[in-house]
Amino acid sequence: MTLVWVTGNSGTGKSTVCGVLRARGHVALDADEDGFCHWIDRASGEVVVAPPDPVPGGWLNRYGWAIVRERVETLVEESRSRIAFLCGSAENEADVRDLFDLIVCLVIDEDTLRHRLATRTTNTFGQHPEELAAALKWNPRMRALYASLGATIIDASEPLTEVVDSVIDAVQGPTGATR
Repeated sequence: MTLVWVTGNSGTGKSTVCGVLRARGHVALDADEDGFCHWIDRASGEVVVAPPDPVPGGWLNRYGWAIVRERVETLVEESRSRIAFLCGSAENEADVRDLFDLIVCLVIDEDTLRHRLATRTTNTFGQHPEELAAALKWNPRMRALYASLGATIIDASEPLTEVVDSVIDAVQGPTGATR
């Protein structure tokens, strides 16, 4: 079994890559849509069931997008005999990194990020000024952070089929055998 964390900043295409992996017959789950993450109050730890959309000023300072370790542990158990991709990003992902066999980080330049967030139709995150500022703040840090963790870095501004092929190649390694 190989469990792969496909991560990156908002707007890098994690959900889109997840959809293509699924369409190609891979086990691919979206951490945002498939129940792996939720908003939490950083002070109390309480789950936020219905966050405001758009978020008001200061909201992102108090609340964070968090991944649930127990949910990822269940995925590990369910995926013992196959490759599984979990696509997403969470501020507490250090709490689950040990559960993954491979980390792939999608990166894009600032102009591409701005364009994708402004034109995305799957959700509105990044279209509010506070959300956009947070995404722009994190974007230049992603490559260095994940490279320091030994992640495979993929330029997600390339055509989608090439990006997905690169994700699959990262799992298969240079010989074409699953790691």
